[in-house]
Amino acid sequence: MSNRVVTRTFKASIRNHSQVCDDLDSHGFAASKLWNVGRWTVQRVWDAIGHIPDADELCSYLKRHDRYGDLHSQSSQRVLQELGEAFKSWYKQDDPDANPPGYRKYGDEHPRSTVTWKNQGFRLDTQYNRVRLSKGTNMKVSRYAADYILCEYTLQTDDDQTLADVENVQTVRAVWGGEHWELHFVCKLRVEAPETSGEKTAGVDLGICNTLAVSVGDETLLYPGNALKEDAHYFRQEEYETEGDNGPSDHALWARQKKSRRQAHFLHALSKDIVEQCAERDVGTIAVGHAKHIREDVEWGRHGNKRLHDWAFETLLSHIEYKAEDRGIAVERVDEATLKTSKTCCVCGLEASTNRVERGLYVCEGCGLVANSDLNAAENMRKTVTPNPSADRSNGCLAQPSVRLFDKSTGRIVPQEQAVP
Repeated sequence: MSNRVVTRTFKASIRNHSQVCDDLDSHGFAASKLWNVGRWTVQRVWDAIGHIPDADELCSYLKRHDRYGDLHSQSSQRVLQELGEAFKSWYKQDDPDANPPGYRKYGDEHPRSTVTWKNQGFRLDTQYNRVRLSKGTNMKVSRYAADYILCEYTLQTDDDQTLADVENVQTVRAVWGGEHWELHFVCKLRVEAPETSGEKTAGVDLGICNTLAVSVGDETLLYPGNALKEDAHYFRQEEYETEGDNGPSDHALWARQKKSRRQAHFLHALSKDIVEQCAERDVGTIAVGHAKHIREDVEWGRHGNKRLHDWAFETLLSHIEYKAEDRGIAVERVDEATLKTSKTCCVCGLEASTNRVERGLYVCEGCGLVANSDLNAAENMRKTVTPNPSADRSNGCLAQPSVRLFDKSTGRIVPQEQAVP
């Protein structure tokens, strides 16, 4: 075993929530106000000279603005960095139908935005599980008031790990969960990982009907996305049907937050299972198709793809990467558009869009291969990291994979025959 330093985020509940919630509310509202000031500034510059200012330019423009002083200077910088990153991501899409980042406002109210404190903005006491979060200059309303928010926390971990065990804490985030605030500690953590990885390789294709398709050559796994789709459909209907004239109703906000939490859990469970399955099969390298072009698939409609799958699969890919790192498994991103993995036969290499007879069926006109179309793409991914993929490939497994489903009773991924519908 060898030691390696990785970045992890630990969630924590706030024990003295009633004592600090007003201060956290004020800072959450202030972060939304600063975002809106930054958004207005971007629009003004954009209209005037046709240029979208980046995060550094926004900080230069607004560092003397009253709203900038509502938060600790590093916290204000982070809000404007997020805005700059949002505009950069929107611009890179090169999609005329995509909307630029909007204002953070529900009717006449500002929502509670996430507030980030960097290393100079917090002081951690790991002995008593407390953290001091610096207030913004404008929040220090009285000479007798504290200059900080003192939060007592309890880490939400499955073991007895404490922040004293980590290499260092880089940032602290206060995140509104819909009913209460919680803290997220972004840390550098030293973990033990195998010195040598496995000899096998795996290819992973990310999709919509099937969230994941995995090929290890002589074994294949299929992860349908039924649970994800059901939640998305149900909670979106709940959200839309209760939308108010002046913004989302309380029920709509609840539906949006509930959907987000369930989706986050699904993606964690899914990434955990695929890495465990690969580790059990002695996989040392995973080739994953990059999901940046997934929005071009119109299976769920234009808005459905953008609102759910674009960001969800990027998140899933990140989860797979850091969980695989803990196991000593390397993850390589593959550009699907360049390789045309969905149209190309993994056996003979014939490229033809007509090979995809229907959504889930791939029949090669050249060699006669019959396979699940997603698994054919996954095997093409595996070929990018395998010197001799035909040596252990099973064409039968490409047509009849093992199916693993999300079990709603346990919140875990299990074989199809064990899942509770």
